[in-house]
Amino acid sequence: MTDIDATAVAALDAEEMTPRELRADVPALSERAYLNFGAHGPSPRYVVEAASSFLADHEHGPGAADPYGYAFETFDDVRTRVAEFVGADADEIALTESTTDGINRVASAIDWEPGDVVVRTDLEHPAGILPWKRLEREGVEVRVLETTDGRVDRAAFADAVADARLVCFSALTWTHGTRLPVADLVEIAHETGTFTLVDAVQSPGHVELDVSAWGADAVAAAGHKWLLGPWGAGFLYVDREAAAELAPRAVGYRSVEDPDADEIAFEPGAKRFEVGTATAAAHVGLVEAIDAIDAVGLDAIEARIASLTDRFKEGVPDDRLLSPREYESGLVTVDVDDPEATVERLAAADVVVRSLPHPDAVRASIHAISTETEVDRLLDGLADEW
Repeated sequence: MTDIDATAVAALDAEEMTPRELRADVPALSERAYLNFGAHGPSPRYVVEAASSFLADHEHGPGAADPYGYAFETFDDVRTRVAEFVGADADEIALTESTTDGINRVASAIDWEPGDVVVRTDLEHPAGILPWKRLEREGVEVRVLETTDGRVDRAAFADAVADARLVCFSALTWTHGTRLPVADLVEIAHETGTFTLVDAVQSPGHVELDVSAWGADAVAAAGHKWLLGPWGAGFLYVDREAAAELAPRAVGYRSVEDPDADEIAFEPGAKRFEVGTATAAAHVGLVEAIDAIDAVGLDAIEARIASLTDRFKEGVPDDRLLSPREYESGLVTVDVDDPEATVERLAAADVVVRSLPHPDAVRASIHAISTETEVDRLLDGLADEW
């Protein structure tokens, strides 16, 4: 048995935790008004300690005697915990480095032919753009679905995917903070046999994530944003029937049933997307982060984020608010005259947000562990923009 479950989290001694208690163990939040969780969520101390403890045990402690067995047992434990968290089975989860990594692993597992069509929206992060841009060199057509105010028109979506081999779209848009109707879009795509790949990186630890309810063929995500997990702890859900039709081009001893066999027989399910030697340290930290978020509870997290974002939006003029006025997520995008200069000016006052390339705006990412004071500091810093 590995230490993944034995690494006690002091803050989780009680069965429940408040957002304030979760925040108290995040050193990076001690002085700055940090409102950029949609890019990076600084980790609590115990998340970093869990990752460090695994590395020490693997290299110097009980895992050193059988490092492969120790690591593989830990990977199994992590897959089980991630699967529980996202509403999947363990054999439908592959451990990756990031959302981008997961999307690329799916993209490289399809036997593309010239004339195949990939559809993406104009709301995608580069993680959902660059892999398809690369495929254009091989004769694949990339069709970009235009949207309005972070919304996807269902009829236009149906037309776009009618002859497509794959569609890639985000569950929660990084540009506007809007929630797309994932299950509905998946159903539309599946009516024409289109493979569905969802970028869900803005969802875990932020809003409810149930991949079984979505019904998508694959969902890529990571834990370094709203989950407050370490970098390098990505995960990829692949429906087991969809996985059986995919043959990854990156192959290693973790991908196959018998690495010494004459013919490649991929592992069943999503494990075929894992490759070779890697440390489980970041994913051990991810499990600690998931446990902390579960201790707070997503209902409490969403209620807190809704309250704080409402407070922020009340101070933003209608003609400057590019996100929905009604709560959908903690991502709130506002129009300013010079986004990059505004971000720099706010940073000088220890208020951390980010600029966006499209729309050309500033985005605040407000977590349940944010405070009213931080929101007010941001509003004060933006007052001259109106």
